Amino acid sequence: MSFYDRYINGETHSVYTDIEKLGEEAFSPGYYPDVEKVLTETFQRVRFNLEVIYKELKNINYVFWKDKMGNDEALSGPFSDKDDRLHILMQSVEPVGKLPISMKMFYQIVGSCNFAWNYQDAPKILWEMADPIQIAPLTDCVSQVTDPYWLKEMEEYIQDDDFGFAFLYLSADSLHKDNISGGAPYALQLNRQKSIDGKFLNEPNDTTFINYLRICFEKCGFPGMSSADNKIFQEFFDKVKPQLQKI
Repeated sequence: MSFYDRYINGETHSVYTDIEKLGEEAFSPGYYPDVEKVLTETFQRVRFNLEVIYKELKNINYVFWKDKMGNDEALSGPFSDKDDRLHILMQSVEPVGKLPISMKMFYQIVGSCNFAWNYQDAPKILWEMADPIQIAPLTDCVSQVTDPYWLKEMEEYIQDDDFGFAFLYLSADSLHKDNISGGAPYALQLNRQKSIDGKFLNEPNDTTFINYLRICFEKCGFPGMSSADNKIFQEFFDKVKPQLQKI
């Protein structure tokens, strides 16, 4: 049975475990078309889940951050020129690592998301320490890696015996999301070799990017919450969770 057929049949976690075991062989002609179908299905489900969560947050008058035009930053689709921007991103990181395919697919299919509470417009945060899902827009990543100091900084991290790799910032940590001085932003590790997925750094679960998304959806986009922590969250959780698709 193909990876895709197994994934559709519910083996969403074990399929990625088996793909990871392939290493670079996952990119071979015998495997990659099947692997790509799995990734496409995964990130279509990610998009679907984020849309479900966003809709229900709107229903409970959740206060989102706004862009310069006054639109919610909560969920933005892929840019029309995403392929050009991705090319710049991938070329810029090439001297120090390679962008995992999972991140590329996220920007091609999903876009960006930010379910952090807008504490400037509404200082009383609805769910404190909820660690809402937040993945920076592609434009932010391009700005990050094209900064003249970024490459030099990453080369220093690579040469550090206690570190050894480059990375891409993608999200504020749980404390900064609540306007509290905190730790390092969550970041994607840039692998030296081609890879399907990559480690999601500084986040408490010590996991990969795809599994981080999986953990987020287990808590309906708020991995720091327990469904018993708050009555409003419990109601939100009970309504949203049955609608979400396994990734």
